[in-house]
Amino acid sequence: MITRRRFLAISAASLASPARATPFRWRGHALGAEVSLTLDADISQARTVMTQVRNALAECENLFSLYRPHSALSRLNRDGFVAAPDARFYRLLRHCDHMHAVTGGRFDPTVHTLWTAHARGQDTAAARMAVGWSRVGLDRGRISLGKGQGLTLNGIAQGFATDWVAGLLHEAGLKNILVNIGEFHAGGRYWTLGISDPERGLIATRKLKDRAVATSSPGAMLLADGQSHIVNTIGTRNPVWSTVSVEATDATTADALSTAFCHATPNEIAAMLKRTPGNPVAICVPTKGAIQTIFG
Repeated sequence: MITRRRFLAISAASLASPARATPFRWRGHALGAEVSLTLDADISQARTVMTQVRNALAECENLFSLYRPHSALSRLNRDGFVAAPDARFYRLLRHCDHMHAVTGGRFDPTVHTLWTAHARGQDTAAARMAVGWSRVGLDRGRISLGKGQGLTLNGIAQGFATDWVAGLLHEAGLKNILVNIGEFHAGGRYWTLGISDPERGLIATRKLKDRAVATSSPGAMLLADGQSHIVNTIGTRNPVWSTVSVEATDATTADALSTAFCHATPNEIAAMLKRTPGNPVAICVPTKGAIQTIFG
């Protein structure tokens, strides 16, 4: 992926009295982020499933990376289409389509051309014209882009990878798991997660069971022209929040919402949450003032 899309603003630790005195822990790197797993499992069981996890993470890179020239995403951006796309690539773009509708266009992967113009310090007028999810063709046999368009999946792919890995672990019979592939899935039992902001540090904790959390911090990285790395897809106003964390039933949805909410007002966020199943919650940290917890 492009250099870290967001400041990783969630730290996690298991509750006291885990199912096993010494949980299995693993750390690695994928999709431009430090990743980790904490599993209540014996060593042999964990090592067996880790082969599947590593293979899944490698597949994520092959599908969603903007850095790898032969990834599905790179080929789509270069050629303007991909024929017979991988089922998982197609499924993620279908989820993008859904989240674009839920957020009223605030989540839009076609922002990539505009992001690139900001990153290079170029004029953004023409690049902004390329933003428009409606011009993306989504068919099971072919995915295509409109003229001048490019996609970035930085606002959703880490959540998708988190859900992918969590699914593999559950299929292997592991229930008590904490998966961090840039976003978090807390499964099986209650886990305590701390939510942090780049300026304020630790600002809240959440106890989650069979839920996911994703976080976006617009100020964590600024582009060449001083704009946030999370670019506004509707209008040009600056980010409303310093950090947005979203709790949802799955990390893919939480990831997309946390991206979309960065430039949205509290009323807009509440409306988008209402359109999202599973009772999602947003914790929004302004640059100054009180932290807001917003429900649908």
